[in-house]
Amino acid sequence: MVFGDEGCSLHYAVNIIGLYKTEGNIWYKSGMSKFVDEKYNAWNDGSIYTRVDRNKRKVDIYSLEDESRDKYASKFSFEADDYNYSAQEENGQYIITLKAKKGVKGIKEAKCFINKATGFPEGLRLKLFIISATIKITNFQYGNIPDDTFTYPQHLYADYTVIDHRQK
Repeated sequence: MVFGDEGCSLHYAVNIIGLYKTEGNIWYKSGMSKFVDEKYNAWNDGSIYTRVDRNKRKVDIYSLEDESRDKYASKFSFEADDYNYSAQEENGQYIITLKAKKGVKGIKEAKCFINKATGFPEGLRLKLFIISATIKITNFQYGNIPDDTFTYPQHLYADYTVIDHRQK
């Protein structure tokens, strides 16, 4: 449902141990995505990743294979076999817990909170070494997301500096 042909959108609010907070919106559909937060907008149309830094008035264009396009997400990979899983029901939610097996780097534990009645995600709690992060998910909707949502609107940023990293 989330990453399928129907697509979905959601609002998120991140809190990293009270030191860093941000929020934004994400849209996903069939390998494409759009991301909007307080500083950046980003589009992945299935072949090109374009990120706009609104504060610096800069556009960066990357191939999808280029991990440097996202300095945080590229630091983490997920291998299903690296975790032990458990599930429980509590307060109208399913809570899915993933605990890293010995020697796994990156995320040590993740708790996924899913609304029992709707099946929609409501949040995540992540532990990375001694740092923890909470991600609250609201306004989750699926379906009815047009493909042009994922097209970078170049005309809106015509006066921004453009750096095309695909040429490297």
